[in-house]
Amino acid sequence: MRHLLLIDPIEKLNIKKDSSLMLALAMQKRGIECYVLFERDFAIHNQGMQKLRVHSFKGTLKEDQIYLASFETTGEKVIELTTNDVLHMRLDPPFDSRYLRILWMLDHLVSMGIKVMNDPRGIMNFNEKLYAYRTEGATASYVGSSLKLAQQFVQHLDPKPSALILKPMDLYSGLGVEKLSLNAWEKRFEEKVVELQGPVIVQPFIEAVAMGEIRSLYFKGKELGTILKTPKDGEFLSNIAQGATFHAEPLTPKTRAQCETIVKELMEFGVDWVAFDILGDSVQEVNITCPGLLVEVSYAHKKNLADVVIDMLD
Repeated sequence: MRHLLLIDPIEKLNIKKDSSLMLALAMQKRGIECYVLFERDFAIHNQGMQKLRVHSFKGTLKEDQIYLASFETTGEKVIELTTNDVLHMRLDPPFDSRYLRILWMLDHLVSMGIKVMNDPRGIMNFNEKLYAYRTEGATASYVGSSLKLAQQFVQHLDPKPSALILKPMDLYSGLGVEKLSLNAWEKRFEEKVVELQGPVIVQPFIEAVAMGEIRSLYFKGKELGTILKTPKDGEFLSNIAQGATFHAEPLTPKTRAQCETIVKELMEFGVDWVAFDILGDSVQEVNITCPGLLVEVSYAHKKNLADVVIDMLD
């Protein structure tokens, strides 16, 4: 069985802590035939078996055997896909028209019996943020372009929040997320509707963010590991790239039950990779496009979790 990882350009990636590259190197170390390919290499046709240009690679890990020290491609060739191949969709969002086009093309491969992980239709079916808002105990959330309706939503929030969060539906890694006071959010809401060319998410600011945000990784219904990301003093985004610290942290029984219910449903749609973002007992996002932080969660748990994933693939 061959594994093909569709990834963003290497120069765009943070090689040191990229989940896809970590998985590729772990497969190579285990003797699994594995290649990477880029968007420019990806094409489909309706004249028989599909062919793709793929790249061999090499790389090294740091002394901790978790973080990457180097990664580079070493050659390329054209291969013909078979039903024994697994193609891993590892392109980062935003979930825009370009992203949707790739999913449509990947779905063509699925129709020919090629395994794609996560399944493109599964990714298309579930918005990472909106799906989380359907869960029991979810954060009060408004999604829309109408300021008047947003004002009514805010007016009826109970208890009254100290501030509001405005964010887009389709970005990632905290991009476009803003914290605004209750007397200054309306003008920015209208500006953001124009900037995003559509709906904006409005939520009460959750004070518990100062205590940190949970990231929990699941694969094929199994929890791989969980960490608590704590933002820098004075910050409200728990982004490790922006200085947040992290350590291993167990899920509460209530949150674990929520996550297990979600992954059970998603697996029915071919969505095996899932990463949860959790504040308190509330699931904030259900990441399924290109779940990340495999390196950081591995480091916190002192175990290369890519090997666990590979065992479950077999």
